[in-house]
Amino acid sequence: MTTHELVLAVRTGDVDGVRRLLDDDVDANMPDPDTGEPLLCAAVAAYDEEVVDALLDAGADSLAVLPDGSTPVHRAVDGGSIEMVSALTRDPVRFAQATRRELLDRARQWAGVGVEAGLRRLSGDAGPVTRLMVVDRDGEEVYEQFSVGGRTARDGHDGILTGLEESFGVRAPFEEVLARALVRRNPDHAVWSQAVFALARRMNEETWSAAVALSGSADRLRRLFAAELLFFLGFGPVWPQGPAPFEGRGTEVLLPWARQEPDPQVLRAVLNALTEEWSPEIEALGRSYLAHPDAGVRRMIPHTLELGESRLVVHPESLRTVFALARDDDPGVRSAACVWLAEYPGHDPGIADALAGLVDEEDQVTRIYAVFGLAHQDDPRCVEAERHIGPVDWEKWSDTWMLRAVQRYQERAAKRAAGSE
Repeated sequence: MTTHELVLAVRTGDVDGVRRLLDDDVDANMPDPDTGEPLLCAAVAAYDEEVVDALLDAGADSLAVLPDGSTPVHRAVDGGSIEMVSALTRDPVRFAQATRRELLDRARQWAGVGVEAGLRRLSGDAGPVTRLMVVDRDGEEVYEQFSVGGRTARDGHDGILTGLEESFGVRAPFEEVLARALVRRNPDHAVWSQAVFALARRMNEETWSAAVALSGSADRLRRLFAAELLFFLGFGPVWPQGPAPFEGRGTEVLLPWARQEPDPQVLRAVLNALTEEWSPEIEALGRSYLAHPDAGVRRMIPHTLELGESRLVVHPESLRTVFALARDDDPGVRSAACVWLAEYPGHDPGIADALAGLVDEEDQVTRIYAVFGLAHQDDPRCVEAERHIGPVDWEKWSDTWMLRAVQRYQERAAKRAAGSE
């Protein structure tokens, strides 16, 4: 019965059931009774990363030889999902040099011919191709998925090649990795992100210099790539060994760049990188965008005013800027202002008034921050404002401390009242 249950759990994507059954010592390498192939292949074909991870954790073999001579990791490369291949190659020492070369060649071949031609070659079908956009497990990066002749693949092979090279110690030239990212000219594509992360992890002077040089490109997408790469190089989110080697060097490149960048999307990326640090120049730059026509740029302004540990109060002009943002026509800009005001450590009558004006926003998260901020300001309006929040899913909203802000305000008020009697 447990064997049947595991097959069903894998097919339906029930990762909790899969893990429970595997914990009961059900064989992670057991075959699917319909295909005779390991269940890992079914999870790979379904692009079910969580089930794949569960099977691998329990000992499923990504290098098991299948009846057609391929392996689950070959199937993953063919399928075109960067995350799937990364999961199945997470222990690169298991892969012999010949296998490494074979996987690199396979990914390179797919990247060269394209997904549609590759699928037609596998299926022998000349019929119409179904195409749709899909997102990864986190919902942050996209692929285009192709289906023809009963075969399906995603267009992540350029990123798979980049990831395999990194795992196997192959150093492709900067321009080659960049060219792969630019094939689809879509910064939301998974291949783009893979290229940025792979280059950022190099953390060497050559990559830094190449990114700085790219910031002057006439091509807006090349500049966007440079801004994202400089963010990771300069501030080290992918560098696990303490301060990033280029920490502190980003501002000298990014500040003059931001002042002259004409493209709103690129400017947002430059500002995002800049706001990892603070300086009076960065704060003044942020204030200068108050009337910028792009709402996304205006949403970045509060981040340029982030408070350092030793700065409890910002410049009065900066506070007035956030008050203006709280009245912006764009709800996303108002939300960004609300979050900043709610977390502001100082007390100013204007802050409470601005927050009180945001308790009716359509976005519930904004309303929660507005009420939290009013309670933090010890403003009695928070009690009535709390009724505007509406029903909250307590399981999805992990920060219950924010939701209890009014309760804490009332407790403080009661203690003050008792002390005055």
